[in-house]
Amino acid sequence: MNKKIPMRQCVGCREMKPKRELIRIIRTAEEELLIDATGKKNGRGAYICPNRDCLKKAVKSKGLERSLKIAIPQEIYQDFEKEMEKVETR
Repeated sequence: MNKKIPMRQCVGCREMKPKRELIRIIRTAEEELLIDATGKKNGRGAYICPNRDCLKKAVKSKGLERSLKIAIPQEIYQDFEKEMEKVETR
């Protein structure tokens, strides 16, 4: 029996990809935005490809803001960009 692979849509490129390949960004009940490396934290989640292009597209289209239902300040996007660099170099 084949195990079903959970698929999620990237908020940047809008492509469906396996959940494991994407980075989960969550909004907690305290309105904090975090990168959820484990994929198990509580909060409203949005998925994004681990590359800067998708992050830029998500910023431009406000895809991240829409899916997390929160306004995102520019500093947070810069933090995410720094985090992405760490993930990309792994």
